[in-house]
Amino acid sequence: MAMQGIWSGTISFSLVAIPVQLVKAIVPGRVSFRLLHSEDYSPLARRMFCPEQERMVPADEIIRGYEIGPDRYIPITDEELASVSPERSRTIEIVEFIDMNEVDPIYFDHPYYLVPLKGGEKAYRLLVEVMRRTNKAGLAKFVLAEREYLVAVKSTEGALALTTLHYSEEILPDEDISPREGKIEAVEKSRIKKSIRQMMADFNPGKYADARREKVMALLKQKAKEKAPVEAPAIAEEEGAGPADLIAALEEIMRQVKQNR
Repeated sequence: MAMQGIWSGTISFSLVAIPVQLVKAIVPGRVSFRLLHSEDYSPLARRMFCPEQERMVPADEIIRGYEIGPDRYIPITDEELASVSPERSRTIEIVEFIDMNEVDPIYFDHPYYLVPLKGGEKAYRLLVEVMRRTNKAGLAKFVLAEREYLVAVKSTEGALALTTLHYSEEILPDEDISPREGKIEAVEKSRIKKSIRQMMADFNPGKYADARREKVMALLKQKAKEKAPVEAPAIAEEEGAGPADLIAALEEIMRQVKQNR
């Protein structure tokens, strides 16, 4: 699979500036399905439905609202959101270098790769090597798709990897999770330590696979061999019917409306 660029710009610190491109580091393994009409195999569209007026709502009547309580919202316009949205980053500017061993994995969000663009290959390789030897990561702020991310740039397998990090306010406190202090018997402690030692191994992700995904894909391949895929009829979309692939499923909303009558 060819790497598709998500963003292009420079990564910089001090007087160093390296042209790079941001690309995906992972491909989600989840097998997705479309909902079809069983009678004619038409893909079912998701629409916005107003339960109060019992009608579909066109795109020009849809606004955003921030929920502050049950059935209480603060309306906000696209223009108001745009006025407080940061400008798209042209540079990933490293503000400090940190030891990634000090970062709790709970802060890790989503991984990407940074690949060098023409003219930046030499400086890129040098930065990869220096970061590998020092075992340091560069911390930076980065705006992508109107959102400002905290990111860490580090060396991995001869390349630069960028990982978005959660902000501290996004991490839920663990006071209610940690067990209360209590006396631990020496025999029990020794038994647990022995079990862990016996099960120690080097991390090898290739040993593990998503068994359900493999079975689903095998099932789909078998069905494709036994019977030709069905085709949906060509249907012109109704004018003003509203945007497809939105959050609320019409079937679920209609069910709720009928229950509340």
